[in-house]
Amino acid sequence: MKNHIKLLDHKAIREILLKHDKRVIFEKTNVVPDESLLREELVECLGVDEISSKSVLGLDIYQYSSYGEFEQMLIPFLFKTMLSTTIDLCLDNHPFIFQSYTREKIESSYISTGDGGFLIFDTPLHSLLFASNYAIVLRIYNAFHFFPRLRKIIGGISTRYAITYDKVYRFEDNHYGRAIINNARILSRDSLNRCLIDEHVHRWFTVNIDGIENLQVLTIDDVAHIHEFSNYNMLPLATSSDKIFGRESSRREGIINSDILKIGKIKAKETDINIYNLHLQVCLSLVNNDDDSQKKVVTVSLGNLNTTGI
Repeated sequence: MKNHIKLLDHKAIREILLKHDKRVIFEKTNVVPDESLLREELVECLGVDEISSKSVLGLDIYQYSSYGEFEQMLIPFLFKTMLSTTIDLCLDNHPFIFQSYTREKIESSYISTGDGGFLIFDTPLHSLLFASNYAIVLRIYNAFHFFPRLRKIIGGISTRYAITYDKVYRFEDNHYGRAIINNARILSRDSLNRCLIDEHVHRWFTVNIDGIENLQVLTIDDVAHIHEFSNYNMLPLATSSDKIFGRESSRREGIINSDILKIGKIKAKETDINIYNLHLQVCLSLVNNDDDSQKKVVTVSLGNLNTTGI
């Protein structure tokens, strides 16, 4: 299984261009050149067939520009702090699923947009779990449990989500690919603070767990049998627990409800991509790391049930 993100080599591409092309050419008669040899070497160099699919989670703070200037200056700090806390939750709450991740790996793939950003993961399940844990952090912030005085100063925060699954590659220090482009398009088309997924994510869950609706009855053993997790170390299954996917199916904690509905299409180049509205209800038991005696059970919604088109 190909897990790496392909890195395009600037030097190698330039050498091919210098071999088969000219940087600048001025002649009295313009002639359209034959590019076949250049194309063949570029195709071999880029290795398009070797570019693996990744899942991209897009987060966007809704109506960031409507906040006052003082509040706008504080929101990037708040968002970074919330992301940091979400990373901790994912690594602690899902030791089997996130075993190939570290804080540094997640942070290094993060693409900031100023009022949000994109995170790159191996599978849509990783993206969905990160979004669910982020929704928990967002709720405890809005409910004055997380930096309550800062919450009073900034006010409430709303976030819209998008999850895509497609090709991603690296060029120098940046990430590119259709998964990122499509994610940005989906986020830009939504004004209802939903969690939207593309048809590739929908298909991934259909193939691997017989549909997103089964998230509410999925166990950690079921997750371990998904193809993408078949080469994972099974030791965490025996030594630790997952806070969302238990050893037995339960509707009292974890994902207690999951709804999915097709709502429309967007055009990506010449292809229409079906978009689905995802709504999850997640119940999680939280413990204050600064005071273990403080515990709270929180139920949140990821996305909403508004089905207005995109």
